[in-house]
Amino acid sequence: MATVAHPRPGYGRDDRFFLSMALVMAAIIVAGFSMQLAMGRSSFSAPPLVHFHAVIFFGWVVIYVTQSALVTRGSMLLHRRLGWLAAAWATTMVGVGIFTTITMARQGTVPFFFKPAYFLVMNSITMLCFGGLVATAITLRKQTEWHRRLLFCAMAFLTGPAFGRLLPMPLLIPFAEWAVFAALMVLPFAGMVADLRRRGSVHAAWWWGVAAMTASQLAMTLIAHSPLGLAIYDEVTRGSPGAAAPPYEFAPPPENPLITGRG
Repeated sequence: MATVAHPRPGYGRDDRFFLSMALVMAAIIVAGFSMQLAMGRSSFSAPPLVHFHAVIFFGWVVIYVTQSALVTRGSMLLHRRLGWLAAAWATTMVGVGIFTTITMARQGTVPFFFKPAYFLVMNSITMLCFGGLVATAITLRKQTEWHRRLLFCAMAFLTGPAFGRLLPMPLLIPFAEWAVFAALMVLPFAGMVADLRRRGSVHAAWWWGVAAMTASQLAMTLIAHSPLGLAIYDEVTRGSPGAAAPPYEFAPPPENPLITGRG
């Protein structure tokens, strides 16, 4: 896993690759949620919390693409200043993401292709993994090769909901979550291949990032189906409509067009 310090002759710098992939990930997210709206699976009549969640998370996409573009242009001073906004924004995202997940579980509006207990644990761990990768990347901000690759992995993990809207999730039950994971892991693996082509070896940051993502995915399944996962679900949904939803059963598809949830 040793890292070659400089690109191989004729392969150029990393900047354009990371900007291109930032745009690819942004396009995946836009495509996923746009298709959801176009097919009548969601609408602008969603509760205010859903809109707030969307603004916060799409704001991160804009920040990530902007930061990648600034690096490509060599505008490092502005990049560093915007970085502190990005750090605060990512912190907010973790809180908003977990709170929105808890709200959906309590309201019984978990997507029918996920078991309710799994959905609660899945989204929460996703946000914690995202936050951990971003925090580590910020800590290593002076080590550019680590910084940009760990942020890439954090961003790639956030494409899960978009892939969940692009893939035929009802047809993938009971393995829908693993199909999403397989799809999003193509992104960091593309980074590994790019490293091999440009540098002759895979930078260690990719291995750490992929390990964190894989460990998080495994933890989702193990915790969600454990007594701890059940206890968390029972505590979160106590006294709410979500308490009536069997934590380990898939809900029947709703009859109306909004087929991403129970109602």
